Amino acid sequence: MATASEFSIAIWPGSSSFTTGSTPFGLYDTDATFQLGAPIVSVELQDVNFYACLEEAVSEYSSLVNQQNIKDNMISIAGASTGSDMTHRLVTNTFNQMINIAADYGSEAGVGGNIEWRTGSIYVTESIQDYDLNVLVRDALHSGEQIEIKEVLHFTPPAIRRYFDPLMESTLGMQSMLGELGFGNMSPAIGGMGAGGTFMMMPIFADLLRLQAIELNDTVRKSGYGFHIINNKFKIFPIPTKDFRVYFRYIVKSDRANALRNAGTGTTLASDPSNAPFSFMTYSKINSVGKRWIWDYGLACAMGILGWIRSKYSTIPIPGGEVTLNGPDLINQSQTIKTRLLDQMKTDLESLSKEKQMERAKNESQYLNETIQRVPLKIYIGALIPFIFLIQNFI
Repeated sequence: MATASEFSIAIWPGSSSFTTGSTPFGLYDTDATFQLGAPIVSVELQDVNFYACLEEAVSEYSSLVNQQNIKDNMISIAGASTGSDMTHRLVTNTFNQMINIAADYGSEAGVGGNIEWRTGSIYVTESIQDYDLNVLVRDALHSGEQIEIKEVLHFTPPAIRRYFDPLMESTLGMQSMLGELGFGNMSPAIGGMGAGGTFMMMPIFADLLRLQAIELNDTVRKSGYGFHIINNKFKIFPIPTKDFRVYFRYIVKSDRANALRNAGTGTTLASDPSNAPFSFMTYSKINSVGKRWIWDYGLACAMGILGWIRSKYSTIPIPGGEVTLNGPDLINQSQTIKTRLLDQMKTDLESLSKEKQMERAKNESQYLNETIQRVPLKIYIGALIPFIFLIQNFI
């Protein structure tokens, strides 16, 4: 006859028998609140089965809540460090992603952004208008790359540099007034007085009219300053009359095509839900509402395991008959309960999303305004009291 020691009957010591490693993945083994009590049960399950079900329930709850948080905050989470932990923490909205999007538009407009605008120049030779920037710039500075010219610094000289002063005693007629602006002694002196003194004696509208006359003269009687660029073939206008340099700004197209220019090194920045910095929740930090959901889901998981165990044999022979086990019923009940709990949880989380909360706040504000509008307004008659008093005395 077998002894009791050979059956290894578990005896409850009066306190929790939980030890590290009692769950399949050990996600919550260090949480004292997670630990259960006696290992003795009256069904075909052991304590490790219940711990596995409870671990599954906590993990499922954590996954659902974290998924909702990621959906609500992904635009703010993107770009954050993957080393941070946002679980159980309030995530603040940021403009990081919106500014990054705006920066790409700024790069094209030349008002900032993430793409470097480089500066280059070519040497223009007298009487030659056509130049191949692919040869002079691309192949010389960026072999194997493509460039795009963004700005050419080739403009008509400002009229202010060729200001015509009729009061100047000079045979040249066209003089510079940079001395008046404090940029240097560029104008001749008249009778010991600089040119600035002459300009100070003229009304400002005369200066403006003279500048307009110079600009109109250049437009009508001279070739306009300009250029054409087609496939980086550069044609300059007017025909150069001397040798000089033309400066321009350009980008390397591979810089624009680099979608990972803000990605950081390796995978240190959050980019999508797969690496958003949310981890499994701490069971002791979950409130009573969440724990009640976890208990119900854990019970449904245990029912499923028990159902599979009892489904191994549909009937068990006993003296004088047989017992039919309810394995299939337990499996069906387990699936039904878990489906109901998951649908309920998803519905509750969706109703608490930022979008729904803002809609609720908007409706609440509208209802409050409508309620206030129906409240009777007070009529203040304090100013009528002296008038009534006088009428009573007169009578």
